[in-house]
Amino acid sequence: MSQWADKHFYLSAESSYVEQKWKAYPFQRGMLDMMGHDAIEDFDCMKSARVGYTKMLMAAVGYFAQHKRRNSVIYQPTDGDSDDFCKDEVEPMLRDVKIMRDVFPNYLRRHKDNTLQKKKGLGVAIHLKGGTAAKNYRRISVDASIMDEVDAFVQDVEKEGSPKILAGKRTEGATFPKRIRGSTPKIKNFSMIEAGWEEAEKRFKFYIPCPHCGEMIALQWGGKDKSYGFKWIDNDPETVAHCCDKCAGLFTQSDYLQVWDLGRWIAQDGTWYDDKNGVFRDSVGIEVPAPLSVAVHVWTAYSPQTTWVKIVREFIAANEKAKSGNDSELKSFVNTTLGETWEAEVEQTDESELKRRAEDYPLGVVPMGGLILGAGVDVQSNRFEVVTYAFGIGEEMWAVDYKKIDANPAVQSEWNKLADYLDKPIKHASGSMLKIEAEAVDTGGHFTHQAYIFSRHRKKTYAIKGDSQPGKPIKARRSWVDINHNGRTLKKGCKLWMVGTDTAKDLIFGRLGVPTPGPGYIHFSKQLPDEFYQQLVAEVRIMVRSNASEQYKWVKKKAGIRNEVLDCTVYALFIAEVLELRTYSKKRWEQLELAVQPLIQDLFSKPEVEKEVIPEKQTPPAKQASGQDWIGTGTGDWI
Repeated sequence: MSQWADKHFYLSAESSYVEQKWKAYPFQRGMLDMMGHDAIEDFDCMKSARVGYTKMLMAAVGYFAQHKRRNSVIYQPTDGDSDDFCKDEVEPMLRDVKIMRDVFPNYLRRHKDNTLQKKKGLGVAIHLKGGTAAKNYRRISVDASIMDEVDAFVQDVEKEGSPKILAGKRTEGATFPKRIRGSTPKIKNFSMIEAGWEEAEKRFKFYIPCPHCGEMIALQWGGKDKSYGFKWIDNDPETVAHCCDKCAGLFTQSDYLQVWDLGRWIAQDGTWYDDKNGVFRDSVGIEVPAPLSVAVHVWTAYSPQTTWVKIVREFIAANEKAKSGNDSELKSFVNTTLGETWEAEVEQTDESELKRRAEDYPLGVVPMGGLILGAGVDVQSNRFEVVTYAFGIGEEMWAVDYKKIDANPAVQSEWNKLADYLDKPIKHASGSMLKIEAEAVDTGGHFTHQAYIFSRHRKKTYAIKGDSQPGKPIKARRSWVDINHNGRTLKKGCKLWMVGTDTAKDLIFGRLGVPTPGPGYIHFSKQLPDEFYQQLVAEVRIMVRSNASEQYKWVKKKAGIRNEVLDCTVYALFIAEVLELRTYSKKRWEQLELAVQPLIQDLFSKPEVEKEVIPEKQTPPAKQASGQDWIGTGTGDWI
């Protein structure tokens, strides 16, 4: 690929500092060749800004299309990003790289083969897609799947999984599958490109011979407590030099540029890429097969597009602001200049600690103290997941049941399986039988229409959609949504409630930290599987800072991890808000407790008797403004 780029590639005016023929930097040659190597299936690039990665990506697209005659798809984080990338990068490349005109004859015409989403040529196509919609990962079969800035992608695409996996599946069946991912990294332990780096069979950095001792070394930032890397005197960027970690010799950027053409990409085990001959060699120089997956790391210091003096000046300014509490610029320096992940402040709950405190009560039975049942329902492509909680005085909570119901939510009749489960009474430890008072069903996935219809016909079922904007109440705004039913549109067919998910997760996080049973405490059964706890604590709260403010944000611990239990728990808290449990007076809780678990029971009566008894010749009081129904206790009182 590097040879093809040297011969054909061109830097367009719209996206380059200088319009001119391409000439690769020494570190770019090996990157291009590894991108284009037929034996390498996965190529991950963890990078900083200003290393020419976007240009290398465009050279790869042109190389695959013209030289290899292979189809490609380029994914950007959003549809808007994809459209901009098409206009700023793809279309100028097709125009200015003259050899591409033979492949894409309609590159300048208004033509169905020349759109923002697809460039169709003679026997080859380039697809351009945004990464937020699951439909963009379907019905495309390509040889090369390319993801640009993967750390800006959503971690779970409409509940169908990791965008990395979904994009990779587009190459299944290809003779020479190629999956290229590149990004400036973001937060440590939550970075998809960092995960790609760690998972790669071989991880390469670019080494140069030290101008003093001749040993092969990588350029490193170092740090105040390190004896190697970038060093300068008395806070003066003009004095910057790189200190060799082998001989402690200092050399400048000018010295580096004198030897950089002798550099090579070397992996952690000594394997290196011989770009002059296009082969991989082991540490003693013997040719070895190319690895199936490789990752490279490159940062700004390798590129002559900026100076080492500017890099140090940028760091000094960012570090000064960090001392006063604003570390946003320092974070940007670590991400975009060093090409490394930022270690953010993280608050998380230990799943093993939750398992240790689990209790002996059986699933499917409401323990003593649990008085009202609420459920959260998460809809997946092949199942419903339901978590049912019991609420007691002070909103003390018990995880009563965790159920996976195999079904096809696309078929409306399959929702009857969910209805049968939700409508079935649950036994209380006192012998009573309790029904789920209300349940919340998520409508945010692929089965929105079916969820609307299900909720419309059930008075106790709430159709909900998450709103992750910080500060929103758990029970937020509501609106009417139209639905299609029996071939006709029903105006205001279903009421949709927004749920402040970040607020609910903050509350859950706080309640998981309550140390002893009582108000706010959450109980767990020893019969709950490990995955219940893993999913409940699948997300962590990190601090996100900007120049204007700082706020916490909930993110998954790692890409692809499942979090349905956490979502269901959020929805159950929404039900607690709907039922207004926080407004219950002490007397009201006592009445409910007496109804559900009376102090004196008839030892000879059947235990499975519902306690929702309507006294004869008595009329219930008027309904409350909340719309909640009153139920009889059998003692003449009404709750």
